[in-house]
Amino acid sequence: MKPECNKLLNCIDLFSGAGGFSLSAKLAGLKVRLAIENNPHAIDTYRNNLCEEEENSTVVIDKDISTLTPIDIHSEHFNDNPRCDLLLGGPPCQGFSAHRIKDAGVGDSRNSLIHIYFEFVRTFKPTAFLMENVPGMLWPRHKDYLERFFMEAREAEYFLYDPVVLDSRDYGVPQRRKRVFILGIKKGVDISNFIWPPTESHGKHEKHLKNPNLTPWINCADAFTKPVPKDDPNDIHMHHSNELVNAFKRTPPNGGSRKDSGRVLKCHEEYDGHNDVYGRIDSRAPAPTMTTACINPSKGRFVHPVEHHGITVRQAARLQTFPDDFIFEGGLIAAGQQIGNAVPIKLGQVLIEHIKPLLEAQHYAQNPPETCKKYQIA
Repeated sequence: MKPECNKLLNCIDLFSGAGGFSLSAKLAGLKVRLAIENNPHAIDTYRNNLCEEEENSTVVIDKDISTLTPIDIHSEHFNDNPRCDLLLGGPPCQGFSAHRIKDAGVGDSRNSLIHIYFEFVRTFKPTAFLMENVPGMLWPRHKDYLERFFMEAREAEYFLYDPVVLDSRDYGVPQRRKRVFILGIKKGVDISNFIWPPTESHGKHEKHLKNPNLTPWINCADAFTKPVPKDDPNDIHMHHSNELVNAFKRTPPNGGSRKDSGRVLKCHEEYDGHNDVYGRIDSRAPAPTMTTACINPSKGRFVHPVEHHGITVRQAARLQTFPDDFIFEGGLIAAGQQIGNAVPIKLGQVLIEHIKPLLEAQHYAQNPPETCKKYQIA
């Protein structure tokens, strides 16, 4: 770690949302110079949590990215320092979602946002870029988007690693969450000793582990048992009808399902495939994926492990490894959406720290400042 040089490494975060990827980058020691997002509640959250009250604070552009011209953004905000070390971003993924049946999502205009993402790569010419999305983007129905993305990368002289599907619980996050990550490295950067993705640090319970170096998966109990800070505005959950509360009371703790409660909905009389809805989270294991509807028990297994209500915003945030002093703006529904859209902080930090030596080597070798010459890599 070279703390006196960390400020020299900088990144931008596209489709930044509430700032999960940005917070990961900051914890990894990078300067987030620029973020782009157009959701008003997410923008408020980002600014209140991640923008310091200083002149060189992160610039947040609160506009639809499809209306922006990358070269103008670069000219305005990077004219004093043309280098972008890392470009991050998770373009909206609804068109690629696994919940879209048959050919739904094919041709969804949001899918083309990955190409807008690459327009920024082409303009800012980062040493590396890291894009996150849902596994559904790898389905054959969306291959044209991915093939074009890889073609654009080759034309811009980037080496792309094959897309990898990473599960957050394999990297110390108390949540089952599979997401695709695509890493691109600018040609000319020495990657001969670089391995991607980083080696998993966690695995199944120790009695099942084949790799003795792996730590058992982290269960999600702390998210529910750890005391909540006083007057935390995110210590809120949905209010339920008496009928639903009574159903939760009949649902066994730690993993009980809707069927266990004896409650049968009309929509489940003929088709009962949604087994997780109104189910309790099992605190003895990693939590299920926090979606944009994670505070709503009707949308998945989002009932508190033992209490008779849905999980709180704070509990959902903890499962995404946000710190307790990170406050989400906009109310219950908006906060849940921001949390579900975020990259888990701990996972993002692991990935960025893994890439960081490449950024340092390239940055200091090409333009080593006087204070960092002793760190220059031959």
